[in-house]
Amino acid sequence: MFNIKTITKGAAASVVGASLFVSSAFAETVIRVQTVISAKADEVVMLKDFGDDVSALTNGEVRFEILPAGSVVGVAETLDAVDAGLIDGGFAWTHYWSGKHPAAMLFGSPVAGAGVGIDNIAFVSWFQYGGGKELYDQLWDEMGMNVKGFMLQPVGPEALGWFKEPITSMDDFRKYRFRTPPGIPGQTYKDIGVASVAMGGGDILPALEKGTIDAAEWCCPKPDSVFGFQKVLKHYYLQGLHQVVVNADLYLNKDVYDSLTPLQQKAIEVAANASLSKSMSYRIYENGKALKDLTENHGVILHDTPADYFPAYMNAAKASLEKNAAENEFFAKVWQSQKDFAAVAVPYWAGSQASNAALGKAFADTVK
Repeated sequence: MFNIKTITKGAAASVVGASLFVSSAFAETVIRVQTVISAKADEVVMLKDFGDDVSALTNGEVRFEILPAGSVVGVAETLDAVDAGLIDGGFAWTHYWSGKHPAAMLFGSPVAGAGVGIDNIAFVSWFQYGGGKELYDQLWDEMGMNVKGFMLQPVGPEALGWFKEPITSMDDFRKYRFRTPPGIPGQTYKDIGVASVAMGGGDILPALEKGTIDAAEWCCPKPDSVFGFQKVLKHYYLQGLHQVVVNADLYLNKDVYDSLTPLQQKAIEVAANASLSKSMSYRIYENGKALKDLTENHGVILHDTPADYFPAYMNAAKASLEKNAAENEFFAKVWQSQKDFAAVAVPYWAGSQASNAALGKAFADTVK
C-alpha cells in the first residue's frame, strides 16, 4: 500500500489562437485520511471544507482524500495506523486516545471545562495564545507517536441529554441508566451516583428501543436528531458539563507531514486555524435549525437542567482531574497551564458572556 500518491503532470500546453506556450511540471500530493465516523456526518462535511482550503492555498499541490470509518483499519486502530504509516492521516476526537495517555482528554474533551470554567471559545484562546498548541505538539511525543496533530473542530457545550420523563433534581437523574462518553466524563457520572453506560453512537438508539438504557447523551441537536433519539425520548436538556468542549482533530503521519514543503505545511496550519472558527459558526446555525425542527415538528420538549446537577458534577470532575494530575506529570503540566490561563481569562470572559447570554435569552423567550 502506498501512502502519498504523487502524480506528475508535466508538459507543454498551447492555447488555440494565441502564441502562448507554457512549460511546467505540477506535482500533486494526495493525503489519504480515514475518519472514525460516517462519511455523511457534519464533522466530515467540515473536514472536507478544510481539505478544500488546503488545496486552494497550495494551488492544488496538496489534496486530501477522505475515507470513511473502517476503510483501511478499525476505528480503535486509527491512530496506530497513522503512526505506522498504514494511512497518511486520521480524523477523530483526541480523547479517544486517553488509554494511551490520560492527558489526551485535556485536549479532546476537558471534563467540565477543565474544572476551571473554560468553554469552547476560551479553549481556542488557550490553544492559540495560552500555550496549548505547544503542549498539544508535545502530547504525541509523550505517547511515542510519529504524529503531527491539528485541532480543527471545537464543538460545545454538548447537551445533558434525552429522558423519558422530566427530571427536576439529581435524585430523579439517578433513576436512569444513562449513556455517557467513556473515560473521565463517564466516570464522573458514576462518581455522582448516575448509572453510567458507555457505548458507541450507533448503538444508542437500539439500546434505547430495547430498554438496555433509559436515557442518553450524544452531542447536540443536529447530530442527536440524525441518530433519531426523538423517536424514543421527548424530554431534552441542553445544559451539560461532561463535554463543554469537544475537539475533532486531524492526525498526520509525521513522515508524511515532513515530506511537504514549508509553504504546504503553512497552508495546512492556516486552513486548520480557519477551521477552528468555521466549525463553530457552522454548528451554531445547524444546531439551531435542528432544535427548531425537533421542538416544532417532533414533539420534543426543551427543559432547563436541574440546578443541583452543576455543583455535583463540577465537584466530582475536579476530584477526578486532581487524581489524574497526581498520577501523571504531563497531565499535571497541561492542567496547570489551563488553570493558569483560566485565572486570567475566565473572569473576564464569563462576565462578558453573561450579558450575551441574557441578551440571547431575552430574545429566545419571545419565540417560544
